[in-house]
Amino acid sequence: MMIFIFISIYLTPVLGIVFCLNLVAVIKKVKNGQPAGINTFLLTVSFVMIVWSIGVTASIGV
Repeated sequence: MMIFIFISIYLTPVLGIVFCLNLVAVIKKVKNGQPAGINTFLLTVSFVMIVWSIGVTASIGV
């Protein structure tokens, strides 16, 4: 559980930047008709880690 507290305090801003950059990359690739598989995967992983770490931290009452 401590890993999610660490992620929510220190890595959430980094994951937020990764999320935004991959979101822009996916939008550009979809607009140009290029495959966006890797960017979509990184977008999903960063979003899940942000939401999961905030949820776990909130559920343990920190």
